[in-house]
Amino acid sequence: PFARPYWPQCAGALAALTAAAAAVLSIGAILRAVIDRGFAAADPAMFDRALLLMLAAILVLSAATYARVALVAWLGERITADLRRAVYDHLLRLSPGFFETMRSGDILSRMTADAAVLQLVVGSSASMALRNLLLLAGGLAMLLLTSGKLTLLVLVAMPLVVAPIIMTGRRVRKLSKTSQEKISDLSAAIEETVYGIKTVLANNHEAIERQNFHARIEASVAAAMLRVRTRALMSMLVIALVFGAIGGILWIGGHDVLAGQVTPGQLSSFIFYAIIVAGTVGALSEVTGDLQRAAGATERIFELLAARPEIAPPPQPLPMPQPVRGAIRFDKVRFAYPSRPEQPALQDFNLTVQPGARLAIVGPSGAGKTTLFQLLLRFYDPQAGTISIDGRDLKQADPADIRRQIAFVAQDPVIFSKNAWDNIRYGRPDASDAEIMAAARAAHADEFLLRLPEGMQTFLGEKGVRLSGGQKQRIAIARAILRKAPILLLDEATSALDAESEQAVQHALEQLMHGRTTLVIAHRLATVMQADRIAVLDQGKIIAAGTHHELISANPLYARLAALQFGAG
Repeated sequence: PFARPYWPQCAGALAALTAAAAAVLSIGAILRAVIDRGFAAADPAMFDRALLLMLAAILVLSAATYARVALVAWLGERITADLRRAVYDHLLRLSPGFFETMRSGDILSRMTADAAVLQLVVGSSASMALRNLLLLAGGLAMLLLTSGKLTLLVLVAMPLVVAPIIMTGRRVRKLSKTSQEKISDLSAAIEETVYGIKTVLANNHEAIERQNFHARIEASVAAAMLRVRTRALMSMLVIALVFGAIGGILWIGGHDVLAGQVTPGQLSSFIFYAIIVAGTVGALSEVTGDLQRAAGATERIFELLAARPEIAPPPQPLPMPQPVRGAIRFDKVRFAYPSRPEQPALQDFNLTVQPGARLAIVGPSGAGKTTLFQLLLRFYDPQAGTISIDGRDLKQADPADIRRQIAFVAQDPVIFSKNAWDNIRYGRPDASDAEIMAAARAAHADEFLLRLPEGMQTFLGEKGVRLSGGQKQRIAIARAILRKAPILLLDEATSALDAESEQAVQHALEQLMHGRTTLVIAHRLATVMQADRIAVLDQGKIIAAGTHHELISANPLYARLAALQFGAG
């Protein structure tokens, strides 16, 4: 399907390939004429004509080869680029649940190493395989025209050559897939180590990481060498069998020449075609190894393309009410993450939030606080119950439409490998520079951004490595301010700020929360005190709700959390 849009180039490559094969096969007939009519008949004019024809065949061969190589290389680059684009686009459509079980290093390996193998095949090996198949078919036809008896001997020998190719080819395909998976392990290990390099160094874990990586490298080399040895064995068998068969045919054909049954020109032509057939079979054995390797790589790439998103728009999505007021309702919701279906994160969960209200959510680790945000953003769907915004069941709406109504600030915000303009503009791609600066000032991010070497144009490093935790949070807050969504989800957006910055950002959040429905996962007393209502979660259920003073006296779990987290006696 990825080659179909480029059928004119494919047809051109096939025409060039056919012309090249025809030119090669014509040389055998010219060789026969040179020997039988030029040398044996002592005809100089015939000899000259035959050599001119051979020169013309060589010119056609060279021009056709150039056209084939150029077109096929272009097809390899174009098709591989389209394939990578399709995989990347498909990944963006997949649900977060898919990435719970798939390592990022494995995905990277499939899009780079596996795609590179496929590019080699499309841009080279596939055309070589077609060229050799044409030469094989044409060579066998010319053998039959030259000598039926000798051709019969060739056909008898053929199964002896083809059988090991098929048998070892299947083995190579399996080994190729295993080899690519070992390379994926390497990519995953490198990606994980680079991401956590500070943790590795802080824990003096370098020697153990080095040892683990060396073990993965050795496993990768062992898998690759097993594949290479299998291919080498296939090539050895093919060469031995093919050229052994040619030797036998030459012996029989030589006796036929001595007996006057065939001419020297016929035997020379036959040997020429036999060598072509033998060479194509040998080349096919080599190319088959590449094709089988590519088949293993292709399986891994198309496994990604075959993955279906768990969260997708319904066939006829209902639009969100306009304007969205921000009324949120969870009704008898039960949800467990795909990676741990036996452990419900929420069970029989009920919650109602009025438009414009501020709800603080507290509870011990694993109580289900973050899960609420994941479900509201429709990263997942509950296994039972309904979640609605302004009465619209989220399952009936397009996930993109739902997410346009929500601004989300995570406790550990994501900063992209871009400058400050692009990172803040992520909240609203069509925002002007003036709007971005206004959002940065409101989040008190302009203070440090303008002091960077190139100001707002400064590259912030991979995953924001050049910023402190508090600076990352202020950029994430600016992004949320810019979004201007009716619903705010804050996963303790000020947790990484110092006291002075927190006071400034808290003022910005106050302005941001005004008139918006706000859900806050709270770890600080100030956040709790400002909320209209507090919901206490434990083991996936709301066990209490009310104001801070009501809960301190009425709920022992909240009182304990307040004492531990907020320092409230």
